[in-house]
Parts: sequence; C-alpha cells; structure tokens
Amino acid sequence: MSIINKNYAQESLKSAEEEYYYFLALQGLTERPILNYRTLSDSVWIVDETTEHLWKNNNLGIFHPLIGDFRVRIYGPEIFMSANTTVPYGQNDGVLWQGRGFNTLFKGGARFEGYGIELTILPHISFSQNASFDIMPSAYVNKYGYIWGYDYNIGVDAPQRFGDKPFFEWDLGDSEIRYTWKTLTVGFGNQAIWLGPSKINSIIHSNNASSYPKIDIGLRKQRVTLPFNDFYLGEIELRIWAGRLQESDFFDSYRTENNTNKYNLISGLSFAYSPFFIPGFFIYLNRTYIADWTPASYYTILSLITSNMMKKSGDSDVWDQRISLGFEYLIPQAGLDLYLDIAYNDVPGSSLELLIGNFSHTIAFTAGLKKGINIFNNKDIHSEIIFEYTHLEMSPFYSQFLWANNFYMHHLVVQGYTNRGQWIGAGIGTGGNSQYLGYKTYYPKGFFNIFLYRFNNDNDFLLRETTPSQGYPYEKSNINKHNQKTTLSFGLENCYFLLKYLNITSELTYNAIFHPSYNPVIIHNIHFSVNFKITI
Repeated sequence: MSIINKNYAQESLKSAEEEYYYFLALQGLTERPILNYRTLSDSVWIVDETTEHLWKNNNLGIFHPLIGDFRVRIYGPEIFMSANTTVPYGQNDGVLWQGRGFNTLFKGGARFEGYGIELTILPHISFSQNASFDIMPSAYVNKYGYIWGYDYNIGVDAPQRFGDKPFFEWDLGDSEIRYTWKTLTVGFGNQAIWLGPSKINSIIHSNNASSYPKIDIGLRKQRVTLPFNDFYLGEIELRIWAGRLQESDFFDSYRTENNTNKYNLISGLSFAYSPFFIPGFFIYLNRTYIADWTPASYYTILSLITSNMMKKSGDSDVWDQRISLGFEYLIPQAGLDLYLDIAYNDVPGSSLELLIGNFSHTIAFTAGLKKGINIFNNKDIHSEIIFEYTHLEMSPFYSQFLWANNFYMHHLVVQGYTNRGQWIGAGIGTGGNSQYLGYKTYYPKGFFNIFLYRFNNDNDFLLRETTPSQGYPYEKSNINKHNQKTTLSFGLENCYFLLKYLNITSELTYNAIFHPSYNPVIIHNIHFSVNFKITI
C-alpha cells in the first residue's frame, strides 16, 4: 500500500474511530500499526486516499500544518455523559467512575508533531454523582467502610463506592512528550496502555483505571531482515516502561499508621513477534511487576528481562508479578480475527514441581474472535460479530490448599492491581468470568451495535466462603453456594455522524443483577450514555 494520506492517525483507545480502523484492518483495507502495545501515540493508522471505505466522507482526524515540518491535531472537545438508575456500571473509561446517578467525562486538547518530537496535551476531567446503593460488608474495616476485601488479603484498593458525596476527578489523560527516531521511541507521560488482543477485557493492562505518570522506551513495530542479504524475518515490537501508581483516598493501609506507602512502582515489558511465513499472525509476551515505591523496587525494571519464574521465594512473591502470553491471527481474506491471551499470577508457581503438578493453579485467560460478514449484500453496509470469553477465577486447589489469594490481589502489595481505586486490568474486576457477544453494523454515517454481556463479579469470594480450608480455619459465613453474583446485560449502541465534524455515540443497556449480595434477590439497572465529539 502506498502511503499517500497521513491525516488519519493517533486515535484514543477504544474510541469509535480506533474501533473503525480495526474493522478496516479486518477487511484488509489498512494495516495495523501495532502488534501488542497500544497507546494513542502508537495508534498511527494510515489509509490510502484512493481507498474506498464506509467512513471516507467523515472527518476522522486531520493534522493541520504549522511551521516547517511541524503539524498539529486538535482533539475534541469531547464530552461523555452517563446515568445508572440502581448500581454502578461501566468500564474502560479511565479516570471516570460510573457510579449510581449521573456521570460525565470531558476531554480536549491538541497534539503537536515534527522532527521526531511528539507532544500531546489531552487531560481528562470527570464528575460522578455517586448516589448511594447497598454494598457488601468487608473483611477490611477502615473509617470509610467501603473497601472490598478478603480475610487473608485484608483488603484491596477497589472501593465499592467512592465515599458518600458527589465528586470531581481529573488526570493528565493521554498527555505525554515523546521523541522517536525511525522506530526507536522514548516518552514520558500518562497515556493509557492496552496490552494484548482482547477487545473487551485486557487481563494485564487496559484503560479501565486512571492513567498514571510513566517513562517508556522501546521499538515500535519494526521489520527485521538479515544484514547480508536483506532476507525478511518478520516484525518485532518491544517496550519497557515504569510508572507510579497511587492509592485512592478511601484506602488506609493496615501496615502503616501514617499511610506512607500510598504509592507503588509498576514496571512492565511488552514483546511481540510476527513471523514472515504466517502473514497476519503474531505471538507476544507481557510481564508486569508492582512493588512498594522504594529504591529497592527499582530492581524490578532489570528483572523484567531475566527469568525468576521457578524460584521458591524472592522476586515472584516480594514483588507482585504477572505474565501473559498468547497470539492473534488476522486473516483479512476470510474477514476473521482469532486471539488467545493466557496469564499467570505469581508466575507461574513457587516451584517447578508445583507448575507440573497443577499447571492451572494461577491461570487466567481470554479467548475471542471477530468475524466480518455482509448479510445485506450491500457495499454500503458491512457487519462484524465479536465474541470474547474472559476467565479470572482461581482454581479450587489454589484457594483451598495453598493460600487464599486472587488474580488482582497480593498479600504484600496491599493495594492490589489498581490505580486510584480502579482495576488496571480487566474492567470486570477480579475473581470472575465474562462472556461478550456483539453484532456491529457499519454504514456511511456511523454504526449500530447490539450486544449481550454476562459476567460473574467475584466467584473467588464465593468459593472460599462455601468451601472448608485446612490452612485458613476461619468461621464460614452462611452463604448459599448457588447464589452466584451475576450481571446479565443487554445493550444497544449507536454512533452517528450528525455532521462531518460531529459524531454522537449513545448506548442504552439493561442490567439484571442476580444475587447482588449473594442472596436470592434480583435487582435491575438501566444504563444510558451519550458522547458528543467534535473533530476539527
């Protein structure tokens, strides 16, 4: 494909525009700019200006020339608003917490590029009405009383409710400064990361939580050839980063009275390889550590590229470690995208014998597919089916005979796998599973999506509360094992370009929440949202 038009580039994670470019890649009309590591800056989508596609007449993002080779792109203004009638509902929304009542998120800024320099200024500001609803009692009791936790973990920084008042929040959103030479890139900023091929729930890293300050260095998608005969070996991608996580205002660590450990260090490695002999196929490895914000924890950055998986103690436990590996196979000729993401907590066991004897004891996974179809036999209407299954539950062996843990919790890093009170990984949270089935139809003025989304919020809690544990002989609560906490959602989503420069995306979802407190009760929630976005 000859590169003629570079106006289409740098789309925010999970935006309607980014999702559309992935749909074009499914059709073979463009090439994906990343293998595994996704941020706004890495999302450089390029479409030949002669290529016919459904949204060609809509403004998907224009760079305006400045001085010399410098150019600028304006983002927004963009405003998202949602409402929940009964309970909180919503994920992959950054700093915003979509509690009960009215919620809103505002974005706006600009991106400057030239001579290898990239400067993005795109802060996010949110408001949550935070109306009251019934919450679960917690094993971790503090002055707020909202923290959800287990007896062994003594809590995790994932509040069921963020206090008892309406509140504003803000972060730097997708702001950063970066320098890139060819494919070598280094940057400092807050841009959200999405790791792996998952479309709904990314196990290791997503944009579900507020962004955090970090520095990264690595290679963007890069062709690899032999130096002596220019033989093509495939493509690689590599990124290493380190950042600072912060606990929410509603978490007081039980380990320090003066709450001096409110920050944690997160370090990560992302590597992917696409072999030359299978076009559209790539494999990848992701690895993250979370540790206390102390000088000793800086060794986690060096440890990212070493192997300590089989040690019986040390880094794999002192530092909260996770790893994922998997593949994605995009076949545009068939309009098919297949993927699998397998992850481990405390990687992958405390000894080689344990790994062999119980391979699945800390395993989590996501598997899914996208399939393009054209049932209307109309060149102006194209559809895709999306299915994704995510499993984050610990095995019974893990819970009963080893230690009472959870995929996003840790007994030393007590805040868990969170930033400012929200999960860094899968938006469904910890200890459950989910199934998503969607049918999305694109047309020249937008898209229409109908979906069914079911998830268990936290089956790990139910397992430990209803199964005797020799290692932890605490008194069991009177919880019926049949009362699994489950959310079943049926939703309609629509995006429409009212004007060339203005699109409106709306969603109406009905939630049936079965056994919200593990009791034989069903409650009902209506979620409505609308997003107004101007693209200049």
